[in-house]
Amino acid sequence: MFIKRERYLEKIRPFYEVDLIKVLTGVRRCGKSVLLTQIRDELIAGGIDANHVIEINFEDIEFEKICTADKLNTYLKRRIVDEDKYYIFLDEIQHVRSFEKILTSLRATQNCSIFVTGSNSKLLSGRLASLLVGRCVEFRIMPFSFKEAFDFLQLDGKSPNPDELIYNYIIWGGLPLRFSFDRETDIKTYIEQTYRGILDRDIVTEKSRINRQKFIRFSEYVMANAGKEFSSKSIETFFKHENEETLEKKAIYRYLDKMEKACLINRVKRFNIVGKKAMSYIEKQYAVDTGFRMINTNQVNIEDTFFLENIIYNELISRGYEVFTGKTYKGEIDFVVIDGRKKCFIQVAYLLHGEETIKREFGAFAPINDAAPKYVLSLDRIDYSRDGIGHINIVDFLLEKKTIVLN
Repeated sequence: MFIKRERYLEKIRPFYEVDLIKVLTGVRRCGKSVLLTQIRDELIAGGIDANHVIEINFEDIEFEKICTADKLNTYLKRRIVDEDKYYIFLDEIQHVRSFEKILTSLRATQNCSIFVTGSNSKLLSGRLASLLVGRCVEFRIMPFSFKEAFDFLQLDGKSPNPDELIYNYIIWGGLPLRFSFDRETDIKTYIEQTYRGILDRDIVTEKSRINRQKFIRFSEYVMANAGKEFSSKSIETFFKHENEETLEKKAIYRYLDKMEKACLINRVKRFNIVGKKAMSYIEKQYAVDTGFRMINTNQVNIEDTFFLENIIYNELISRGYEVFTGKTYKGEIDFVVIDGRKKCFIQVAYLLHGEETIKREFGAFAPINDAAPKYVLSLDRIDYSRDGIGHINIVDFLLEKKTIVLN
C-alpha cells in the first residue's frame, strides 16, 4: 500500500518527455524507488508500451554484476531492440562505477527518457556535472511530510487525530516504512538499523579510511544538536569532555560533508537581513528526518523548538523554497524563506505561553524594516496574529490548510 507522492510527481511530470536526465536524490529509505514505480505506472497508464520500459535496481542481487559503465551499456543495448522511445529507470545508480559515462552515451545515442536515483546529495557534482551540464534536472526527495504521513495512515484504515499525530511525528519522523510499526520499540529499532546501514554503506566504508567509532560519536553530536548554531569549537570541546581524542577542524568539516553527501543532514546558510543577501557562512545543520535526531538524543524535551524548527525546515525545502537562517543586528530570525525574488520571515515556537513569550517571538521581527510578510508558527490553536504579523498553527500549516505568502 502506497500513497501517491503528488508533491514530487507534480514537479517531475513536465519532464517525462523532455530530453533531460531526471535525477532523484535523497536519503536511503525515503521512498525514491516507490516514486520511480509511480512515474513508470503513470507513463504506462498514459499509453506507452510496457515493453519499452527498462528498470534496474542496483541494490537487487539480480543486477549486482552490472557494476561498471561497460556492463550496464552491454545490458541496455541488449534490451533496446528498435528505434522507438525507451523509458529507462536506474535505481541507486551510484553503485555503478563511472555511471556518468553511460548516462552521457545513452542521452547522445538512444531515443530514450532517463530517470535515475541516488542516495548521494553530490550525485550531480564533480565529473558528472561537467559532463552533463545543462542536460539533467535534479529533484530532492524527502521522507514523508506530515501530510503524507497523515494521508498514509488514513489510507491504512486508521483515523489519526492530527493534533496528536504531530507529537509522534516530531519524535519519530517520516521514514515511510516506520509507519508499518505500532510499538515505539519497533520504530526505534527500524530507524537505528536504517541509520547504521547508511553509515556503513555510504560513509564508513573500506575506501573512506574513516575511524568508525569516532565518526559515530561525531554524528551523534551533530544529530543531537541539529538546529542549534554550529561551531567547530563546540565539537572539539565535546570530544575533550568525553575524554576522547581531539577531532581537528579539518576532520570536522570533512565529516560534515560526508553526512551531507549521504543526505543525512542539510546545511543551512545565513541570510544578512540588513544587507538583503545570502551569505556563504554555514550557520546550522538540520536532520533530514527527526527520527534520526531522536535516536541520537539522550533525552527528548517535546518543548524543544529545535525539533519543530527541523520539521518546518524540511517542509519548506520539500515545497521547493530556498531557506536560510536570518540575522538581524539584535538577534536571529529562524527562517528567511525565498522563492525567486519573493520572500517571507518565519519564527517557530512550541506554544506561546503568556504575554512575555508572545512579545519575545513577535518582537524578533522588530529590527526588520523589510516589508516582506512575517509569521510566527506554533502549536497554539488560538490565533495570536498582531501588528501585521501572522500567526499560523503548525499542524494546519503542515496539512496545507493554511499557508504562507511571499512578497
